[in-house]
Amino acid sequence: MAKRKAMIAGNWKMHTTVVDGCQLAVDVAKFCTGFEDREVLIAPPFTILSEVSHVVKETEILIGSQNVCWEEKGAFTGEISPAMVKDAGGTVAIVGHSERRQIFAESDDLVNRRLKGGLASGLLMIFCIGETLKERDDGRAFAVLADQLRKGLHGISPKSMEKVVVAYEPVWAIGTGKTATKEQAQETHAFIRGFLEEIYEKNVAEQTRILYGGSVKPDNVDALMSQADIDGALVGGAALDAESFGRIINFTL
Repeated sequence: MAKRKAMIAGNWKMHTTVVDGCQLAVDVAKFCTGFEDREVLIAPPFTILSEVSHVVKETEILIGSQNVCWEEKGAFTGEISPAMVKDAGGTVAIVGHSERRQIFAESDDLVNRRLKGGLASGLLMIFCIGETLKERDDGRAFAVLADQLRKGLHGISPKSMEKVVVAYEPVWAIGTGKTATKEQAQETHAFIRGFLEEIYEKNVAEQTRILYGGSVKPDNVDALMSQADIDGALVGGAALDAESFGRIINFTL
């Protein structure tokens, strides 16, 4: 089987306005040359998707949305449709991020609808899953992840999985400075891949990229990326600093 292409994705969350966001994109682009084994994604706020997309249009950087609706248009105040994402230059969307689940109470069923809507429009979808500290301490981490995978991927065909990237985010490690050890991360990624094989088939599981997202930083990215089942990173805070994100993009094995 061909080696899975790594993905380093920067989620800017609710940060940056037009001027500083475009400058950040320009600065990040300087670190993104000559790659064949990895790709880089940035996900700015909805309000500057178009501007940032324009700034990086001559580069290989992918532009993604931090969420996406399941409908192309309609009475859905505050949402952004797949058509709008694409119109703004985006080709990727993130769904199921822990902050959407925890703060905005998005359910597995809603995440599944968003995932299907994005796939139907041809977007590459980053599907996030992850357990809380209590769930891990209670020994339920794998059960929680299995439930999120089963419900979130309900009705998603093996063929459609070619356009799905799974991102594992231990909720207890997001924005806290805590990071799963490389062994903990690898164990969990291996479980996820094994579960994908159960609900699909070995070929689908082997081809699906699984990213790690939880306080990824320049000083831990190499160790994380050295693990067999970690195919990239979903980066939060460090993605807002071009030097830090640039070092993460240029991880070494």
